[in-house]
Amino acid sequence: MNPQTPRAALAGIKRLEPSETLPGVKAVDPPAVVLDALEADAAPFTIAAAPPDPLADLAERAKADPAAAFSDDVIEALAELRAEDRGRFEAIRAALKRAGIRVTALDPLICTAAGDEGARQTQADLLIEIAAEAELFHDRDKRAFADIRVGDVRETWPVKSTGFRRWLGRAFYKKHGGAPNSDAMASAIAVLEAKAHYDAPERPIFLRVGEHDSRLYLDLCNDAWQAIEIDAAGWRVVSEPPCRFRRAPGMLPLPEPARGGTLNSLRELLNISTDQQFTLSVAWLLATFRPSGPYPVLIVSGEHGSAKMSFVSTLRAMIDPNSTPMRSTPREDRDLFVSATNAHVLAFDNLSGLPGWLSDALCRLSTGGGFSTRQLYSDADEILFDAMRPIALNGIEDIVSRPDLADRGLFLALAAILEADRKTDKGMRAAIETARPAILGALLDAVSRGLRRLPGLTLPALPRMADFAVWASACGDGALWPEGGFLLAFNANRAAAIGDVIEADAVASAVVKLMADAAEWTGTAGMLRQRLGEIAGEAAAKARTWPGNDRALAGKLRRIAPFLRSPSVGIEAIPGRNHGGRYIHLRRSPTVGNFASLASLASQEQKNCGNPPVSGGSSRDAKRDANLAGDANGFGRDANGDANPPPDPVCVTDKPLETLAGDASDANDANSPTFPTPESTHTRRGVV
Repeated sequence: MNPQTPRAALAGIKRLEPSETLPGVKAVDPPAVVLDALEADAAPFTIAAAPPDPLADLAERAKADPAAAFSDDVIEALAELRAEDRGRFEAIRAALKRAGIRVTALDPLICTAAGDEGARQTQADLLIEIAAEAELFHDRDKRAFADIRVGDVRETWPVKSTGFRRWLGRAFYKKHGGAPNSDAMASAIAVLEAKAHYDAPERPIFLRVGEHDSRLYLDLCNDAWQAIEIDAAGWRVVSEPPCRFRRAPGMLPLPEPARGGTLNSLRELLNISTDQQFTLSVAWLLATFRPSGPYPVLIVSGEHGSAKMSFVSTLRAMIDPNSTPMRSTPREDRDLFVSATNAHVLAFDNLSGLPGWLSDALCRLSTGGGFSTRQLYSDADEILFDAMRPIALNGIEDIVSRPDLADRGLFLALAAILEADRKTDKGMRAAIETARPAILGALLDAVSRGLRRLPGLTLPALPRMADFAVWASACGDGALWPEGGFLLAFNANRAAAIGDVIEADAVASAVVKLMADAAEWTGTAGMLRQRLGEIAGEAAAKARTWPGNDRALAGKLRRIAPFLRSPSVGIEAIPGRNHGGRYIHLRRSPTVGNFASLASLASQEQKNCGNPPVSGGSSRDAKRDANLAGDANGFGRDANGDANPPPDPVCVTDKPLETLAGDASDANDANSPTFPTPESTHTRRGVV
C-alpha cells in the first residue's frame, strides 16, 4: 500500500455509530481526536495487511509437515473455533486425522489453550457421560444391555447393538453439535460393556414371550414398546412391563388384541379337515405362549396344493410374525442355533427329509439343549447358544423317521384343496390381518384360563411331553374342546406316529415281525442282526442305514426302544450279560395279543414296487413259518405233517436256563435269560 498522509488515508472512511462497532473494537467518539493525533505526525504511514488464517489449508500443510498442526497459532485458532463453530472444528479435525495427524495428541493441547477444564475430556469420555442416562444391566450370560429413553418410551437394547449406538450418536450430536469418531465410540462401548458386566444388576432378557412374578408377557413389538400382561385374572396392555425384551431383525408387530373373539375364525383360515387336527394345531399355538419349553414340534405334510406353507405361516402370524416367516433347511448346527437366538418360533419350509444331525439338533431345541463354538479361530473363547423354541416343519413326504424326534411331534396330514375352494394370496393376507386381533384375544383368554387352572390340574396319566400335555389341557379342556379332548387327540396322534415310524424303520419293522408270534427271543447281538437281516431282506440289509455291526445294532435298538415298548406294540428289548457274554432278550407284553394296529407291517413284503418279499424269499423261511404253526413244544411235526429240522441255535423259553440239566444247581438260572449251550437238547426252537 502506497504511503499517504493520515488525513488522505482516512478520507472517505465512514464514521461508525455505536451500534455499528465491530466486535471487540471500542467506538471512538469523536473521530476528530484521531485525526488531530495523526496530523501531529506528518510522516506518511502504511496500513498493514490482515494476518493469514492459520487454519487455511491446514490439512494439506500438515500432510507435508505434521508439525504445522501443532504450532501455537494453530492450536489457539482451533481452540477458538471449537468454541464458536463446533461443526467446522470437527470437520477440520477429521481432515487432520485423514492426513495422518494423531488427533488424540492434538486434543489435550486444544483443551489447554481453551482454558476449559471440562473440555479436556475426550469424545469417549463425553459419550460415557451421555450414556449415564441409560440404565445398564446384564443377563445370565453376562451380555450387556441398556434401558434407554426415547421420548416417553423405554427401549431395551444390547450395548453392542446398532440400536444403542444409534441412540448414543444422536445424543452426542444434540449435546455437542458434532459427530463422535469411530474410535471414541468403540472405546465408550467397551467401557459401558464392562460397567454393565461388573457394576450393574443381572436381569433375565426375553424374546417375544417373557414371565415375571407368575405372570406372562407378550411383546407387541410396536413403536411404543408395549406388551400384554397375562395372569389368572385376565390380560391387559402395559407400557413398561417389568421383564425386559430384546428385538431381533425381522420381528414384526402384533396387533392390539380385541376382546370377545373366538377361534372359529382361525379354523376358517386353516386347511383343517378334522376336529383332532384343529385341537392339536391350537394346542401347539397355546404352547408358544410359554416362555420356556419343552415345546412340541409341529410336523405338517401333504401333497402339492394342500396349503402347507400357508398353514404354518398363519399359525406363526398369531404369536411371532416375522418378515421371513418360513426358512430353508439350515446347513449346520450353528446356523440353526443362531436362528433360534433371533426368533421365538422356528418354521422350516418344504423339507424333503431330515439328516441325522438336524433331527438331533431339533430335539435339543424342542426340549432343551445348547450349542457352543469358538468365538474366533485364533482363540479358545466360546460362544454359547442355549435355547428352547417352538418348531414347525412342513414337507410333501413323511420327513420325520427317527423315533426321538417323532416322540416330540404333532403330525398333521393336510388334504388337497379343491379348485373351487382356492383363494388368492392377497385375499388370504387380508383375511388374516382382519381376523388377527380377535384370534389373539381368544388365545389370550385361553392362556389366562390355563394359568388359573394349572395349579390344581392333575391328569389321569402323564404322556410323553408331559408339561405340554398339562398346559394344553389346562388351557383348552372344557372350553376350546370337550373335557379330556386334548389327551384323546394327542394319544391317537402319537399311536399313528408310532406305526408310521416303525414302518419306515427297517430294523424296527423286522423286530415287530420277529416277535409277531413269539413271547420271547434271546440271543447274541450278532445272531439277532443276522436274523433281522433275513427278515428285512437283502436290499434293506445292504442299505446305508442298516447297522453294520453288533454295536450299531445295540444302539439302534436303544433308539427305537420307546416306540417298541409303546402299548400298541409292547416289545421290550433287554440287554444283558452272563457267563457266555453279552446277549439281547426280546420280550412281548402279554397284554398285546396281536399287532392289528400295525397291520401294514405284516404286508411289508407287498411293497418295493411289486417285487418279491423283502425277507429274502427263500424256501427255508417259508418252511420255518409252516413249522411254527404245528410246533407248539419245539418238537414233533409241522402243519404239513413233515418232520421238523434240527433246532435253531436260538432259545425261546420262559426261563431258558431253568430247563438246562447242566445248570440245575444254579439258583439264579430261573431268573436269568440266556441262550443254549451246544450240549443242550431240551430247547425250544427260535421264531422265524
